[in-house]
Amino acid sequence: MAKRRKLMLRRPKTTKSVNQVPGTMTYVGNKEAVETKLDVIDYNKERFERFSSTTPEDAFSFVDEHSITWFNIDGLSNVEEIEKLGDYYELHPLVMEDIVNTGQRPKIEEYQDYLFIVAQMLYYKNGEIENEHISMIVGKNYVLTFQEADGDVFDPIRERIETAKGRIRSRGADYLMFALLDSIIDNYFLVIDDMSDRIESLEESLFTSRPSDDITYEIQDLKRNILRIRRAVFPLREVISRLEKMDSELIDPHTSNFIRDLYDHIIQISENIDIYREMIWGLMDMYMTTISNKMNEVMKVLTIMASIFIPLTFIAGIYGMNFEYIPELQWRYSYFVLWGVMIIIFLLMLYYFKRKKWI
Repeated sequence: MAKRRKLMLRRPKTTKSVNQVPGTMTYVGNKEAVETKLDVIDYNKERFERFSSTTPEDAFSFVDEHSITWFNIDGLSNVEEIEKLGDYYELHPLVMEDIVNTGQRPKIEEYQDYLFIVAQMLYYKNGEIENEHISMIVGKNYVLTFQEADGDVFDPIRERIETAKGRIRSRGADYLMFALLDSIIDNYFLVIDDMSDRIESLEESLFTSRPSDDITYEIQDLKRNILRIRRAVFPLREVISRLEKMDSELIDPHTSNFIRDLYDHIIQISENIDIYREMIWGLMDMYMTTISNKMNEVMKVLTIMASIFIPLTFIAGIYGMNFEYIPELQWRYSYFVLWGVMIIIFLLMLYYFKRKKWI
């Protein structure tokens, strides 16, 4: 039950934004006390620069037509600081509202000067699946990413930019967008691979050993996790599909080829999720079948024992009656004969049950 309450607490409190004017920035999430931090990476083919700050104004001077700037903002509860960035880049009020509302469904919206993308980032932290809302603004020469708190899956991209590995330093902001989405989707693979290992482990324990009493809680935990993953992945499939077909000046035709490969990956993940979902749903049936089989084994043994002792009890009941004249009681060897008859009946019934393959 404690684990279930912990999962429930991660869900955004959507009631905070009820009955408000559209476009009103109100943080909806569970990380209220997180300080807003800004990580800025400015680069081109020949140059790389990076710095951190807690003041958005420090980053405005980095906007340059001859370089690509990636602003990563951690912490959404301080809406005043987020609003400064929105005002500087002239973001639509509804976009600003969606950035600080962590209950948003993954989606993509096209505006005149930028693209707005919402996704769910999944990764493991302390053995638990973390589900974090991430918003992305993609402009001509800049990318803004908004996260709830520290910690993400983008460290390999930062390393590639810093060390000039691959083609990322020679491409535009659209390629950086692709790299960020690719990193998010790659971590989906890691999460569902771990899910597959857990499912196989539970299946093996169900068939090869005595299931533990906690196995039902483990199955329920798997059900909740696979639904969380499904809610993150399936809408993102629509986002990648629209992105692939989008005719926008912000997306280079060469980048569209990479986005097409990204769509193939998300389709593969979706298919795997459907398979694992069916397997998880079948685990409980397997568990109940195993329990039922064990109960049947117990009932079979008890039934056999009762069937063996029914005729023996019948014989003992007859000769235990309090009649004064029972002829067999006067025989010298009647006690031993009675024992012999009872043993023969016992052995004959065992033989019959075994021949019927009941034991």
